[in-house]
Amino acid sequence: MSYEITQECLSAYLIRLREEEKSPHTIQKYFRDVKAFGNFADGDFSGKETVLRWKERLNRNYKPRSVNSMIASLNHFFSFMGWERLRVRMFRIQEEIYEREERELTRMEYERLLRETRRRKNRRMEMLLQTLGATGIRISELPFITVEAVRKGKADVRGKGKQRQVFLPGELCQALRRYGREQKITAGPLFVTRTGRPLDRSNIWREMKKLCERSGVSPQKVFPHNLRHLFAKIFYQLEKDIVKLADILGHSSINTTRIYTKESGRSHRRMIERMKLILYTT
Repeated sequence: MSYEITQECLSAYLIRLREEEKSPHTIQKYFRDVKAFGNFADGDFSGKETVLRWKERLNRNYKPRSVNSMIASLNHFFSFMGWERLRVRMFRIQEEIYEREERELTRMEYERLLRETRRRKNRRMEMLLQTLGATGIRISELPFITVEAVRKGKADVRGKGKQRQVFLPGELCQALRRYGREQKITAGPLFVTRTGRPLDRSNIWREMKKLCERSGVSPQKVFPHNLRHLFAKIFYQLEKDIVKLADILGHSSINTTRIYTKESGRSHRRMIERMKLILYTT
Protein backbone atom coordinates (compact mmCIF):
# COMPACT_ATOMS: atom_id res chain seq x y z
CA MET A 1 0.00 0.00 0.00
CA SER A 2 1.25 3.49 -0.84
CA TYR A 3 0.62 6.62 1.21
CA GLU A 4 0.72 10.19 -0.05
CA ILE A 5 0.68 13.48 1.83
CA THR A 6 -0.97 15.90 -0.57
CA GLN A 7 -1.75 19.59 -0.24
CA GLU A 8 -5.42 18.64 0.09
CA CYS A 9 -4.56 16.39 3.06
CA LEU A 10 -2.63 19.17 4.73
CA SER A 11 -5.40 21.70 4.17
CA ALA A 12 -7.99 19.34 5.67
CA TYR A 13 -5.67 18.61 8.61
CA LEU A 14 -5.26 22.34 9.25
CA ILE A 15 -9.04 22.68 9.46
CA ARG A 16 -9.20 19.78 11.92
CA LEU A 17 -6.58 21.37 14.18
CA ARG A 18 -8.61 24.57 14.27
CA GLU A 19 -11.81 22.63 14.98
CA GLU A 20 -10.03 20.99 17.93
CA GLU A 21 -9.35 24.53 19.18
CA LYS A 22 -5.61 24.02 19.39
CA SER A 23 -3.67 27.17 20.18
CA PRO A 24 -2.14 29.04 17.20
CA HIS A 25 1.33 28.03 18.40
CA THR A 26 0.33 24.33 18.63
CA ILE A 27 -1.28 24.42 15.18
CA GLN A 28 1.87 25.94 13.70
CA LYS A 29 4.05 23.31 15.37
CA TYR A 30 1.94 20.28 14.37
CA PHE A 31 1.65 21.52 10.81
CA ARG A 32 5.39 22.22 10.57
CA ASP A 33 6.30 18.74 11.87
CA VAL A 34 3.97 16.98 9.44
CA LYS A 35 5.31 18.99 6.50
CA ALA A 36 8.86 18.14 7.58
CA PHE A 37 8.03 14.43 7.45
CA GLY A 38 6.33 14.92 4.07
CA ASN A 39 9.51 16.49 2.71
CA PHE A 40 11.57 13.61 4.14
CA ALA A 41 9.26 11.04 2.53
CA ASP A 42 9.32 13.02 -0.72
CA GLY A 43 5.55 13.14 -1.04
CA ASP A 44 4.56 9.48 -1.03
CA PHE A 45 5.94 6.48 0.84
CA SER A 46 5.30 2.75 1.12
CA GLY A 47 4.64 2.33 4.83
CA LYS A 48 5.90 2.33 8.40
CA GLU A 49 9.49 1.64 7.40
CA THR A 50 9.77 5.23 6.14
CA VAL A 51 8.35 6.55 9.41
CA LEU A 52 10.89 4.52 11.41
CA ARG A 53 13.74 5.86 9.28
CA TRP A 54 12.51 9.40 9.95
CA LYS A 55 12.35 8.64 13.68
CA GLU A 56 15.93 7.34 13.62
CA ARG A 57 17.12 10.40 11.74
CA LEU A 58 15.48 12.68 14.31
CA ASN A 59 17.10 10.68 17.08
CA ARG A 60 20.54 11.38 15.62
CA ASN A 61 19.93 15.13 15.45
CA TYR A 62 17.65 16.06 18.36
CA LYS A 63 17.21 15.38 22.05
CA PRO A 64 14.68 12.62 22.94
CA ARG A 65 12.14 15.08 24.33
CA SER A 66 12.18 17.08 21.09
CA VAL A 67 11.90 13.89 19.03
CA ASN A 68 8.89 12.76 21.06
CA SER A 69 7.23 16.11 20.46
CA MET A 70 7.61 15.68 16.69
CA ILE A 71 6.43 12.06 16.83
CA ALA A 72 3.32 13.22 18.71
CA SER A 73 2.54 15.65 15.88
CA LEU A 74 2.92 12.96 13.22
CA ASN A 75 0.92 10.35 15.15
CA HIS A 76 -1.90 12.88 15.50
CA PHE A 77 -1.86 13.41 11.73
CA PHE A 78 -1.86 9.65 11.06
CA SER A 79 -4.92 9.23 13.30
CA PHE A 80 -6.67 12.02 11.43
CA MET A 81 -5.92 10.27 8.12
CA GLY A 82 -7.01 6.87 9.45
CA TRP A 83 -3.48 5.52 9.05
CA GLU A 84 -3.30 4.04 12.55
CA ARG A 85 -0.84 1.32 11.53
CA LEU A 86 1.77 3.98 10.76
CA ARG A 87 1.88 5.36 14.30
CA VAL A 88 5.21 4.84 16.06
CA ARG A 89 6.19 4.69 19.71
CA MET A 90 7.85 7.56 21.49
CA PHE A 91 11.18 7.19 23.26
CA ARG A 92 11.01 6.41 26.95
CA ILE A 93 12.64 9.19 28.94
CA GLN A 94 13.84 8.84 32.51
CA GLU A 95 12.41 11.85 34.31
CA GLU A 96 15.09 14.02 35.85
CA ILE A 97 14.76 14.27 39.63
CA TYR A 98 16.31 17.71 39.87
CA GLU A 99 16.14 20.87 37.84
CA ARG A 100 19.33 21.32 35.84
CA GLU A 101 21.16 24.24 37.39
CA GLU A 102 22.45 25.48 34.03
CA ARG A 103 18.79 26.03 33.00
CA GLU A 104 17.34 27.32 36.27
CA LEU A 105 16.67 31.06 36.42
CA THR A 106 17.15 32.30 39.97
CA ARG A 107 15.48 35.27 41.60
CA MET A 108 18.83 37.09 41.71
CA GLU A 109 19.31 36.58 37.97
CA TYR A 110 15.75 37.78 37.32
CA GLU A 111 16.55 40.97 39.24
CA ARG A 112 19.76 41.43 37.22
CA LEU A 113 17.76 41.16 33.99
CA LEU A 114 15.37 43.83 35.23
CA ARG A 115 18.22 46.15 36.19
CA GLU A 116 19.57 45.74 32.65
CA THR A 117 16.21 46.77 31.15
CA ARG A 118 16.41 49.88 33.32
CA ARG A 119 19.92 50.62 32.13
CA ARG A 120 18.77 50.27 28.52
CA LYS A 121 15.62 52.34 29.25
CA ASN A 122 13.56 49.55 27.70
CA ARG A 123 10.26 50.14 29.50
CA ARG A 124 8.27 47.63 27.48
CA MET A 125 10.64 44.76 28.27
CA GLU A 126 10.90 45.88 31.88
CA MET A 127 7.12 45.70 32.31
CA LEU A 128 6.83 42.52 30.24
CA LEU A 129 9.35 40.63 32.40
CA GLN A 130 7.65 41.79 35.59
CA THR A 131 4.20 40.86 34.29
CA LEU A 132 5.29 37.33 33.35
CA GLY A 133 7.23 36.95 36.59
CA ALA A 134 4.48 38.25 38.88
CA THR A 135 1.57 36.32 37.32
CA GLY A 136 3.06 33.07 35.98
CA ILE A 137 1.10 33.37 32.74
CA ARG A 138 2.23 31.77 29.49
CA ILE A 139 3.73 34.03 26.83
CA SER A 140 0.74 33.18 24.61
CA GLU A 141 -1.56 34.61 27.32
CA LEU A 142 0.08 38.05 27.30
CA PRO A 143 -2.66 39.59 25.06
CA PHE A 144 -5.12 39.10 27.94
CA ILE A 145 -3.19 41.67 29.99
CA THR A 146 -5.27 44.60 28.87
CA VAL A 147 -6.05 48.11 30.09
CA GLU A 148 -9.43 46.78 31.22
CA ALA A 149 -7.87 43.85 33.09
CA VAL A 150 -5.49 46.18 34.93
CA ARG A 151 -8.44 48.39 35.87
CA LYS A 152 -10.22 45.35 37.40
CA GLY A 153 -7.05 43.90 38.93
CA LYS A 154 -7.60 40.56 37.21
CA ALA A 155 -7.40 39.08 33.73
CA ASP A 156 -9.79 36.54 32.22
CA VAL A 157 -7.40 34.20 30.42
CA ARG A 158 -8.75 31.79 27.80
CA GLY A 159 -6.93 29.01 26.02
CA LYS A 160 -6.91 25.26 25.37
CA GLY A 161 -10.68 25.17 25.83
CA LYS A 162 -10.42 26.54 29.37
CA GLN A 163 -10.84 29.87 31.11
CA ARG A 164 -9.33 31.05 34.37
CA GLN A 165 -8.91 34.27 36.28
CA VAL A 166 -5.41 35.58 36.84
CA PHE A 167 -5.12 38.10 39.67
CA LEU A 168 -2.74 41.00 39.12
CA PRO A 169 -0.78 42.21 42.17
CA GLY A 170 -1.57 45.77 43.23
CA GLU A 171 1.96 47.05 42.58
CA LEU A 172 1.91 45.48 39.12
CA CYS A 173 -1.42 47.19 38.32
CA GLN A 174 0.01 50.51 39.45
CA ALA A 175 3.09 50.06 37.26
CA LEU A 176 1.03 48.89 34.25
CA ARG A 177 -1.34 51.87 34.53
CA ARG A 178 1.65 54.19 34.43
CA TYR A 179 3.10 52.25 31.49
CA GLY A 180 -0.21 52.48 29.61
CA ARG A 181 -0.30 56.25 30.07
CA GLU A 182 3.31 56.57 28.87
CA GLN A 183 2.54 54.53 25.74
CA LYS A 184 -0.82 56.28 25.20
CA ILE A 185 -2.64 52.94 25.28
CA THR A 186 -6.22 53.57 26.44
CA ALA A 187 -7.86 50.21 25.66
CA GLY A 188 -7.02 46.63 24.74
CA PRO A 189 -3.69 44.76 25.14
CA LEU A 190 -0.83 46.64 26.78
CA PHE A 191 2.02 44.77 25.12
CA VAL A 192 1.88 45.61 21.42
CA THR A 193 4.14 46.62 18.55
CA ARG A 194 4.36 50.17 17.24
CA THR A 195 1.57 49.31 14.81
CA GLY A 196 -0.67 48.07 17.61
CA ARG A 197 -0.35 44.34 16.96
CA PRO A 198 0.28 41.85 19.81
CA LEU A 199 3.97 41.13 20.36
CA ASP A 200 5.33 38.08 18.57
CA ARG A 201 6.84 35.28 20.67
CA SER A 202 10.07 35.21 18.63
CA ASN A 203 10.55 38.98 18.94
CA ILE A 204 10.19 38.77 22.71
CA TRP A 205 12.68 35.89 22.84
CA ARG A 206 15.29 37.79 20.82
CA GLU A 207 14.83 40.94 22.90
CA MET A 208 15.29 38.95 26.11
CA LYS A 209 18.52 37.41 24.79
CA LYS A 210 19.99 40.89 24.30
CA LEU A 211 19.85 41.42 28.05
CA CYS A 212 22.13 38.49 28.84
CA GLU A 213 25.64 39.77 28.17
CA ARG A 214 25.58 42.93 30.30
CA SER A 215 23.46 41.36 33.07
CA GLY A 216 25.78 38.36 33.40
CA VAL A 217 22.95 35.83 33.01
CA SER A 218 23.48 32.73 30.84
CA PRO A 219 21.45 32.85 27.59
CA GLN A 220 20.42 29.23 28.31
CA LYS A 221 18.34 30.52 31.20
CA VAL A 222 16.69 33.43 29.46
CA PHE A 223 13.48 32.55 27.67
CA PRO A 224 9.87 33.54 28.46
CA HIS A 225 8.72 30.20 29.90
CA ASN A 226 11.47 30.28 32.53
CA LEU A 227 9.68 33.22 34.16
CA ARG A 228 6.66 30.96 34.60
CA HIS A 229 8.94 28.40 36.27
CA LEU A 230 10.36 31.12 38.55
CA PHE A 231 6.85 32.20 39.59
CA ALA A 232 5.86 28.59 40.33
CA LYS A 233 8.94 27.89 42.42
CA ILE A 234 8.64 31.03 44.53
CA PHE A 235 4.90 30.46 45.04
CA TYR A 236 5.50 26.85 46.09
CA GLN A 237 8.30 27.83 48.48
CA LEU A 238 5.87 30.20 50.21
CA GLU A 239 2.66 28.15 50.14
CA LYS A 240 3.63 24.47 49.70
CA ASP A 241 0.22 24.00 48.04
CA ILE A 242 0.63 22.23 44.70
CA VAL A 243 -3.13 21.99 44.09
CA LYS A 244 -3.59 25.75 44.35
CA LEU A 245 -0.51 26.28 42.18
CA ALA A 246 -1.95 23.96 39.50
CA ASP A 247 -5.14 26.06 39.46
CA ILE A 248 -3.18 29.31 39.18
CA LEU A 249 -1.04 28.00 36.32
CA GLY A 250 -4.06 26.52 34.51
CA HIS A 251 -2.84 22.92 34.64
CA SER A 252 -5.32 20.07 34.25
CA SER A 253 -2.93 17.64 35.95
CA ILE A 254 -0.85 18.08 39.08
CA ASN A 255 1.79 15.91 37.42
CA THR A 256 2.43 18.79 35.05
CA THR A 257 2.77 21.19 37.98
CA ARG A 258 5.36 18.97 39.67
CA ILE A 259 7.80 19.77 36.86
CA TYR A 260 7.68 23.42 37.91
CA THR A 261 8.46 22.72 41.57
CA LYS A 262 11.60 20.60 41.16
CA GLU A 263 14.52 21.82 43.20
CA SER A 264 18.02 22.11 41.84
CA GLY A 265 20.52 19.43 42.82
CA ARG A 266 22.41 22.10 44.75
CA SER A 267 19.34 22.96 46.86
CA HIS A 268 18.68 19.30 47.59
CA ARG A 269 22.32 18.77 48.61
CA ARG A 270 22.11 21.68 51.08
CA MET A 271 18.96 20.18 52.60
CA ILE A 272 20.63 16.78 52.99
CA GLU A 273 23.64 18.40 54.69
CA ARG A 274 21.35 20.16 57.19
CA MET A 275 19.88 16.82 58.31
CA LYS A 276 23.09 16.08 60.30
CA LEU A 277 22.64 12.30 60.34
CA ILE A 278 26.36 11.48 60.15
CA LEU A 279 27.75 10.96 63.66
CA TYR A 280 31.08 9.20 62.99
CA THR A 281 33.52 9.83 60.14
CA THR A 282 36.54 7.89 61.44
